[in-house]
Amino acid sequence: MAATFLIPVPAFSLAAKQWDTASVLTTSPTSDGQGISCSSVSALSSVSRKKRNTSLVVSATGETLTGVVFQPFEEVKKEVFGVPNSPQVSLARQYFVDECESAINEQINVEYTASYVYHAMFAYFDRDNIALKGLAKFFKESSEEEREHAEKLMKYQNIRGGKVVLHSILTPPSEFEHVEKGDALYAMELALSLEKLTNEKLLRLQKVADENNDPQMADFVESEFLTEQVESIKKIAEYVTQLRMVGKGHGVWHFDQMLLN
Repeated sequence: MAATFLIPVPAFSLAAKQWDTASVLTTSPTSDGQGISCSSVSALSSVSRKKRNTSLVVSATGETLTGVVFQPFEEVKKEVFGVPNSPQVSLARQYFVDECESAINEQINVEYTASYVYHAMFAYFDRDNIALKGLAKFFKESSEEEREHAEKLMKYQNIRGGKVVLHSILTPPSEFEHVEKGDALYAMELALSLEKLTNEKLLRLQKVADENNDPQMADFVESEFLTEQVESIKKIAEYVTQLRMVGKGHGVWHFDQMLLN
């Protein structure tokens, strides 16, 4: 007697609507034992239907669904997803703790302080009795860049539903002449220290985000600030090295001309 094989349906089974019944599909091997003969299929003719022109339904069987189950109308009932009614409370705020909000406001102050110092340097080197236009240009652009960073943080604060609170800014020095180093080197070394300090504050800001389980804020700090900050440190470090080599003499003027280009 020829052996009978069942054709498996691994993930889905077919069942007819309207109480249809379907017999098991059976096949027999060919005489030469190679493959399955189409002529041996005998099950389809035994399908009986109580109603004609009914459709088949595919249902998942033998497999358990895993992953995210989304039940929006039940889940939005949770208090954490509620929409506040008070006009003083942000509607967009979610998983944004007070410590992160305060840390962003402190970083805004750091950026504005650096911008203020760089602006003072711009004003100094732009004087007619100093007349180092390249350094004036460099520090003016640096001041604008730090202000842009502050505004970017302010915008992010608003996106997360926080409130921007501006702190007082210390008055920067107006004179940068140094007896031993000269004004150009002294100002550039101060700029390098400011960039390193700003980088330290940014790393602290990212740490606050990590400690409060805020991956979105941590990613914002890393993607928008950290790479640019270390690049600025590298660039200004090279300027300090070059100014140390040229000293206080005529070489400062050539360095200044390089910054104009």
